[in-house]
Amino acid sequence: MERRFTMVVERCPETGLYIGYIPGIPGAHTQGETIEELERNMREVLELLLEEGVQVESEFVGTHTVEV
Repeated sequence: MERRFTMVVERCPETGLYIGYIPGIPGAHTQGETIEELERNMREVLELLLEEGVQVESEFVGTHTVEV
């Protein structure tokens, strides 16, 4: 059974790399030069973590804009 996770993606202004992490899953973070590479890397990370039995600690709900 295929599971779906929401990955947060940011871009480092210094290196130009895309950085991704899955909220609520310890260790679920990686990087890549392209979005495609980032997705491949994250799939590998998630497969390893799930095989090891990592527990999902929370569920991603969404984002919210805060004005200051």
